[in-house]
Amino acid sequence: MNVNQLLQFVDRLVVERTGKHLDDVQRAVVEGTWERQTYDDIAQKCYVTKNHVGDVGAELWQLLSEILGEDIKKTNFRSSLERVYIESSDNSNIYHINGSNNNFCPTQISNQLSPINKLKQSDINTQSTSHYRDLTVAPQIINFYARQSEIQTLSNSILNQNTRLTSVLGLSGIGKTTLVKRFVDLNLQEFEVIIWISLKFPKPLELLVNDLLNACKQEAKETIDDKLKQLLDVFRDKKCLIILDDVHNIFIYGQFAGQYKSEYQDYQNFFTMITETEHQSNVILISQEQCAEMECLDEELYPIKCLELSDLDDMAILKSTGLKDEDSWLNLINLYEGNPGYLKSIAMAIKKIFDGEVAEFLAENSLIITKDMQYNFHQLFKRISPIEQQLVLE
Repeated sequence: MNVNQLLQFVDRLVVERTGKHLDDVQRAVVEGTWERQTYDDIAQKCYVTKNHVGDVGAELWQLLSEILGEDIKKTNFRSSLERVYIESSDNSNIYHINGSNNNFCPTQISNQLSPINKLKQSDINTQSTSHYRDLTVAPQIINFYARQSEIQTLSNSILNQNTRLTSVLGLSGIGKTTLVKRFVDLNLQEFEVIIWISLKFPKPLELLVNDLLNACKQEAKETIDDKLKQLLDVFRDKKCLIILDDVHNIFIYGQFAGQYKSEYQDYQNFFTMITETEHQSNVILISQEQCAEMECLDEELYPIKCLELSDLDDMAILKSTGLKDEDSWLNLINLYEGNPGYLKSIAMAIKKIFDGEVAEFLAENSLIITKDMQYNFHQLFKRISPIEQQLVLE
């Protein structure tokens, strides 16, 4: 039983009792406890207080105790859930997770545990549908702020308009990946196949296509052209969602946006093929740069969508940071242009240097750049063309 199976299992138990999925902090508590982390470790990862994590954990253990009919607490959570999971593994309904067949259905426990003996038959039937999820490299979303309109735009574009190729753009730290992961979490049941691929260290297109075909239980053919045809057949046959993160890494540094490196030039044809060929699947590109071919295509004529994220001005960004002087938060947000990544970074510095006193920090009347920000600025500066660099320095 791995952590993805655990999260899926606990989430289903909680949904059947409460009608609600695990929220981000609950998921962090489940995952952290499974990995034998302390509440302090989990709190730092979530950017919330240790006490808050403890409260969430206590409520979750109480809920699971009621569901399973035995005393569940942090110290016995792992052993108890492993045992319950094994006891539930004899049923014939199969749910595919990360390519392995894992027998899983909470209804199997219903013969032994009366609290779970309330599943509707329609819920049981749903389990017989085969799905594949590979979200191994996708981030865990702890907090999600003020992007409801963007979520609605993304949902309408993909679910209602069946936009085949969607590009989510923005600076590092602005929340692109968080937004897309939130969309995925909200719409897991809308797709038969969901695969999240990071291009932080890009691979040749043929290897990427091989991975996709293998995940979909297809034996890859010999040539790249035949493999692409195979993949399109899968896209027609199944409702797939493919997320490619960090797409900007296949583009050339120091050039105008969207110019492909020579070894990744065939990605351009791949994206064009996805757009121009009829199928029922969707591909999301997460990038700091727009693909050149998408800039040339009219959204009114082609099934594409470009969603560029702007800054946030919601003070909820800072709610879980432990900072003081809430009246000064908006000034801090404006100073760092509403970039969630920058705000998380500076919040840690304010807590360490100014004991969380935002007003005292702002009284310094200077823009402090953390090491994380310096790295991001340096990477961004390297990406832009010499002309753009000159304009920045003027």
